Amino acid sequence: MAKNTSFIRWAGGKAWFVPAVHDMIQNLQFNNYIEPFMGGASIFFSLDLPNKAYLSDINGELANTFIQIRDNLDLVTEKLKEYKSDKESYYEIRKQDPVSLIEQAARFLYLNFYSFNGIYRVNSRGKFNVPYGRRSGEFNYDRLERIRDKLQIAEIAERDFGACREYIHERDLVFLDPPYAVSSKSSDNNMFIAYNPTLFSLDDQQRLANLVDYINDVHAYFILTNAHHPEISKIFKDKGEMLEYDRTCNIGGKSAKRGKVQEYIFTNIPGVTRKEAE
Repeated sequence: MAKNTSFIRWAGGKAWFVPAVHDMIQNLQFNNYIEPFMGGASIFFSLDLPNKAYLSDINGELANTFIQIRDNLDLVTEKLKEYKSDKESYYEIRKQDPVSLIEQAARFLYLNFYSFNGIYRVNSRGKFNVPYGRRSGEFNYDRLERIRDKLQIAEIAERDFGACREYIHERDLVFLDPPYAVSSKSSDNNMFIAYNPTLFSLDDQQRLANLVDYINDVHAYFILTNAHHPEISKIFKDKGEMLEYDRTCNIGGKSAKRGKVQEYIFTNIPGVTRKEAE
């Protein structure tokens, strides 16, 4: 399997989960791959997929960036190389609102690279508002070319996760990574993090549970990551094998304390037990 993960920094990214996924599917024969919460798509990029992939996300800027890298990388790179990396230039580019899809993708990549911690955050008007991150170094353009080649098997779209049903068939593999808070130990139901300008609420979790039921009904496979929270356990515990995964997390920059964070993993892949998630 491939060693590549995502080409962007993305909050909630799953590069850390790649080895566990590889263990889970090492003996699994599956057809197409579906990832409806694409984000940085670390799992997709780590896999050598034999067939087609369907990648989607509700974040339109993110989806467009993937599409332009797949279809128009030379033009994106040409525009990207025009941008300067100093603080003043960063804020000038951040203020821009380009119409061209090529320029939108170049701007997205630039802001992701040079913003503070690679955070994607918009204000109430939908404008990107993350401060400059003073990051040194330059883009790895060779890596973008490898990413382009990898994306040739992928259909990419901006859409709600529920719309992926039409692409799921028997023996397909669906990786589900909804936005969630991983550090809360509270039983408060209103603990899910903001995702773009919307909130991934408990109602959305119920919709996700319905999607998992559909995946089971059509005899496809799924891996679901989610918050370690009583409500999540209640909603998903009967959908497949429920695993508890402990991982080291460092949130908040250099001054933050490192600690163990628990997350739930659910799957219907035959033979996967708690051992694979430790």
